[in-house]
Amino acid sequence: MTEIAEQTIFLKVKDLEFAYGEVKVLHGLDLKISEKSITCVMGRNGVGKTTLLRNLVGLEKASSGSIYFQNKDITNAESFYRASSGFGYVPQGRQIFPLLTVEENLSVALAATEGGQREIPKSVYDTFPVLFDMRKRRGGDLSGGQQQQLAIGRALVTRPKLLLLDEPTEGIQPNIITMIGEVLRGLVEEQGMTILLVEQYVDFVKKYADSFAVMNRGRFVAHGTVDQLDASTVNKHLSI
Repeated sequence: MTEIAEQTIFLKVKDLEFAYGEVKVLHGLDLKISEKSITCVMGRNGVGKTTLLRNLVGLEKASSGSIYFQNKDITNAESFYRASSGFGYVPQGRQIFPLLTVEENLSVALAATEGGQREIPKSVYDTFPVLFDMRKRRGGDLSGGQQQQLAIGRALVTRPKLLLLDEPTEGIQPNIITMIGEVLRGLVEEQGMTILLVEQYVDFVKKYADSFAVMNRGRFVAHGTVDQLDASTVNKHLSI
């Protein structure tokens, strides 16, 4: 990956390995994420992208290697500590609570906020006005695009420093994809957030990201700034 000045590194992964039982999934991953940027992890299905994110947020424990967040070693930190330290996570498939209202879904995240704030930040509704309009509707009654906005909004309730998203454009209509991309850029440029996302939609990456890293069989095989994401890289590592 393009070299990043040490003082601007927000998240650093060093020689990270992970296995499900005897099956090794991640092989010596190194990754540096610069502050106030969008980095996309790309790759075909089943290469370890989601497993990487789950290790970063503490839902899985690395077999070896290190994870540093703002120069602190959090390799062995529990997921709740990472959330309270500034991690926000939007899992693949959204994973909202379908029987809870939009408002209740958002309120669930309040438990992870510093100081235990009691009210949903107005900024969440400002970012996704549809959530305010439908705040009394059940999550399961929303469209796929609206549910994705709810999943992202829930992560934003905690006012994260680092937002991790797993395929946020999956199964979403084009106009909502564009809106989500613009929201993510706004979070970086207006709020100083740092974003790491798993994404397979190449045009989305080129339009909204700053840098990329391609995974194959649990290893990074290509990386750089988005202007280095050329046709040969796409054809070799991302085409089906």
